[in-house]
Amino acid sequence: MPAEDRPASPAAAEPGGAAGRPGAWPAENLLRHETSPYLLQHAGNPVHWRPWGDAAFAEARARGVPVLLSVGYAACHWCHVMAHESFEDPATAAVMNRLYVNIKLDREERPDLDQIYQHALALLGQQGGWPLTMFLTPGGEPFWGGTYFPPAPRWGRPGFAQVLENIAAVYAGEPDKIAQNVDALTEALAELGVSKPGSGIGPAELDAGARTLLRGVDLRHGGLQGAPKFPQPSLFAFLWQQARRTGQDAYAAAVTLTLERMSQGGIYDHLGGGYARYSTDEVWLVPHFEKMLYDNAQLLELLASAWAATRSPLYAQRAAETVAWLAREMMGPANAAGDAAFAAALDADSEGEEGRFYVWTEAGIDALLGADAARFKAAYDATALGNWEGHVILNRSHAAAWAGEAEEAFLAACRARLLAARERRVRPQRDDKILADWNGLMIAALARAGATFARPDWIALARRAFAFIAAELDAGAEPAAAQDAARGAIPARRLYHAWAAGRARHAGLLEDHAGMARAAIVLHEVTGEGAYLVQAQGWVAAAEALFGDGDGSFFMAAADARDVLVRAKSAHDNAAPSGNGLMAEALARLFHLTGDARYRDKAEALIRAFAGEGPRAAIVMPRLCIGADLLERARTCVIVGTPEDPVRAALLAAAFAAPEPVLVVQPVAPGAALPAGHPAAGKGLVGGRAAAYLCQQGVCGAPITEPAALAAALAG
Repeated sequence: MPAEDRPASPAAAEPGGAAGRPGAWPAENLLRHETSPYLLQHAGNPVHWRPWGDAAFAEARARGVPVLLSVGYAACHWCHVMAHESFEDPATAAVMNRLYVNIKLDREERPDLDQIYQHALALLGQQGGWPLTMFLTPGGEPFWGGTYFPPAPRWGRPGFAQVLENIAAVYAGEPDKIAQNVDALTEALAELGVSKPGSGIGPAELDAGARTLLRGVDLRHGGLQGAPKFPQPSLFAFLWQQARRTGQDAYAAAVTLTLERMSQGGIYDHLGGGYARYSTDEVWLVPHFEKMLYDNAQLLELLASAWAATRSPLYAQRAAETVAWLAREMMGPANAAGDAAFAAALDADSEGEEGRFYVWTEAGIDALLGADAARFKAAYDATALGNWEGHVILNRSHAAAWAGEAEEAFLAACRARLLAARERRVRPQRDDKILADWNGLMIAALARAGATFARPDWIALARRAFAFIAAELDAGAEPAAAQDAARGAIPARRLYHAWAAGRARHAGLLEDHAGMARAAIVLHEVTGEGAYLVQAQGWVAAAEALFGDGDGSFFMAAADARDVLVRAKSAHDNAAPSGNGLMAEALARLFHLTGDARYRDKAEALIRAFAGEGPRAAIVMPRLCIGADLLERARTCVIVGTPEDPVRAALLAAAFAAPEPVLVVQPVAPGAALPAGHPAAGKGLVGGRAAAYLCQQGVCGAPITEPAALAAALAG
């Protein structure tokens, strides 16, 4: 069950421009003018869909009817179900068209709006999810809602047509009741714009959070207890970092157990690579088959971090397979410069069935593998009865994490044959939107994993994606940028949020600027190129100008956003990290890289703004806690040497392969001056040789010129 061409500025990036001028209300579906793959999925519905925008609400005011807002995304299975059952049905569409102005919204294009209306649904006492079905006034205020509605009463839910008629009758006949709901919800929604300040997040809060999190871990199957099971990479990245800080083996064991069970389970695509969005059961067997860019980005980074400590061949293989899937299936179109970024998601469904593309039968495997089939089937849980609705979901949950080089090579050859056959099937639809925030997560993960696993091709992939976002989603400098440049400051540069069908749209959000700033910082650490650091500082400056609040925190939507009921702000992580959590890490890393105390002050203010969560801080905001820990404990490894020096390259490799999650790496060219506030300012080559300096809390150690010695120092 369901739990335009570029405008002059992002503020003018108002969707719905094709919906017609006020007073002209075409009796047709207007989604054909959109670029979102999800919205285009609905462009042929008999529903007179409108995109979100002023024109749709003006139509509702003119007609005196409420708005039906339907929110979903392209890879959402239950969104497809409701579409087939209701939105493609002419009789249901006729009711919708008669009683409502109907707006269809892609939650991935406008997560700021989705957050508001999901919260409104929670205030109504209902569980959120997608599809989200909300009923709004012509002013955009919510007064009732739900998620999936069946076409006829089922599972204790009323039929959708019944809901439509009843809500419209209440709206027309009981305006006082509607006004009461609107007032109550609007007042409660205002709390979304209020942070919970506290004195800070220190060791006591981190300890309490790690202990609480460990109690919630399924110590048999990994992940959090119960079903369905989501990867929760932010939580486990926090727990991994605390394992290193405290020396608690139980924390590390919970992370490695989770990674192993996920990587051997059916949630992982053993043929094509990549992890599905979640498992419907507690043993990671049956996935919800959609694959999301943000999940795989975070899991790739966690795999690299765990491999650095364990040298597990399983983690190395899953990381390599996931990047291969990314390069093969998720690259968007190249721009004129030849750069390309990553698509948002792959659908769960194909040919009208969830998982059809991914599952097998025993007979199908036998036909393809012949004499090798029995050995392969024993490894991958393939039987005549199947393990899910008569089909086989390939998994190795019952097997050891690693079967040895020879056996793994045999299994890889078998998988390649099955993958070649699978490629001839009807593929799930790909959501081709390029999202700045999700690409930021993947760019950072690719760059860091590439450095950790010594894969320069992965770093090159990250650089291409970064160049695409910087070129195609750059909305230009903020008005004060000229003055900033004149006084030597980094100009603030603004981003768009999404790119599709050759067009950048929708004003960038906090997550876009924070995620891409973090990605630029990681690329700077990996390559030593100063341009990446300047880019990061520009996006941080834009975030401060557009999203900053007086208490140090950041709103999700910009100050010039005109179409949100409330400017929400939160540090709570969901499936993807919060913008405030990512910004805390970006500010902390900028402080350690530059020695500029202003970045430290900004990071501390941001952390204090949400520290009032108390003991539950690490559970609800693990990314902010990761940033707080990084700010206080980071070790900065400054490596001085020329890019062509093999010793410098070996020192960098040793640094990135070290099992230290709070390490900041800073390559520096000989003679390049570090900022005066940096603890390694003035450090240089040693006897003409490249050298590394480990610095912590404002003090640097003696130079290290041997890669093995640096590895030993970082392991201690």
